Amino acid sequence: MAANVYESPLSSRYASRYMLALFSPETRAKTWRRLWAALAEGERRLGLPVTEEQVAELNAHIDDIDFETVAQKEKEVRHDVMAHIHAYGLAAPKAKAILHMGATSCYVTDNADLILYRDALNYLRGELCGAISALKDFALRYEALPTLGYTHLQPAQPVTVGKRACLWIQDFLFDLNELDFTLSSLRFLGSRGTTGTEASFLSLFDGDGEKADALNGFLAKAFGFDGVFPVTGQTYPRKLDSRILNALSGVAQSAYRFANDLRLLQHMREVEEPFENEQVGSSAMAYKRNPMRAERVCSLARYVMADAQNAAMTASTQWFERTLDDSANRRISLPEAFLATDAVLRLVQNIARGLTVNEKIIARNLNEYLPFLVTENLLMAAVKKGGDRQNLHEVIRVHSMAATARMKDGEPCDLLSRLALDPAFPLDAAEIAEISDARALTGRAEEQTARFLASLPDLKGAVDAEELRV
Repeated sequence: MAANVYESPLSSRYASRYMLALFSPETRAKTWRRLWAALAEGERRLGLPVTEEQVAELNAHIDDIDFETVAQKEKEVRHDVMAHIHAYGLAAPKAKAILHMGATSCYVTDNADLILYRDALNYLRGELCGAISALKDFALRYEALPTLGYTHLQPAQPVTVGKRACLWIQDFLFDLNELDFTLSSLRFLGSRGTTGTEASFLSLFDGDGEKADALNGFLAKAFGFDGVFPVTGQTYPRKLDSRILNALSGVAQSAYRFANDLRLLQHMREVEEPFENEQVGSSAMAYKRNPMRAERVCSLARYVMADAQNAAMTASTQWFERTLDDSANRRISLPEAFLATDAVLRLVQNIARGLTVNEKIIARNLNEYLPFLVTENLLMAAVKKGGDRQNLHEVIRVHSMAATARMKDGEPCDLLSRLALDPAFPLDAAEIAEISDARALTGRAEEQTARFLASLPDLKGAVDAEELRV
């Protein structure tokens, strides 16, 4: 790409080689030719005047596309499909007469899109499995490590680092289920004619509707689909695009949540994303270690979530059997959603495989608030030793206020030592220390983590190590 011509950052900076190749003009054009060759073969098998030699010639020229000829012809006819038909006819002159017989432009454009979207969804599924697997390894490693919990971003009852990671994993499992549902609902358009009635094929097959069904069945099977949509207009239902982008938006939502939590944790210096030896955090502040990967996840995820509205608006504004106001939008919104989601999941995997957990800082932050978090447990234990609950509550309240004031002056919290030294409080320092063990305050977090992780299927990622370098 020339430096003086705009290039999408999704292509130049973020998306994987696989996804860039999948949505390239070359892959799309080759897929169109595969569809034309398959149509000719199906028509030949069903008795139309198409020869084996013509089909063989079409198959022999799927890859040798003259894009210059295509571009020149499109300038003349202002129709991309007709330009490709012209170029294919030049490459396979014996088959030119039967090329695209009975079909509309949507035969190649829509069916090709369905093939590309299916392959892209399968690839993203692998990346999502890789992200879940990486987070599973992280959760297993830290399933028992106590950490300060937060509600409303205020200190709350302790959890474990592993349990918190399970919340992220569970979100991604929702997305995995949604991807699987979306993949299972994919059907082929087939060749349905200008308004979806298959009238042109009924004419070609002398009124034999069973042959039209057989042709569509052949085409769907040839490209790995279970069948065709029961009814269509000229295009496949644009509600499918909405379902696809909603599934990608779901992945983006989960990734944003994970990355945003990490940005907060890195601010607290408890958990940090990978940082390479020569990485620069700021051009001005040399000491900075910014969470740039997590920030990039949030940035790209926000784009995907907003992009999902494109498909909703397109699906809702389709007119009767066909309108072309979807075309330019879909050329951008669908591929870019896939490219951005691809980038997001690669980043999530990269981050999850290289997380740094600063256990001493986690312990320090937990210990700072732990005295306040254990006061209810201390109160119950003191009551069990014969104390008056209301009087003990007041003792704890008074000392808590004094300890808080001391902390606001920059001094360490001395609540527990205050209680141990107060004769009105019936627990000694050893008893208070035993009750204040952080591991005893995390409830069933470790058990929940182990049980949840054990229930996960064996998930394998589809991305090699080089692809994960971001």
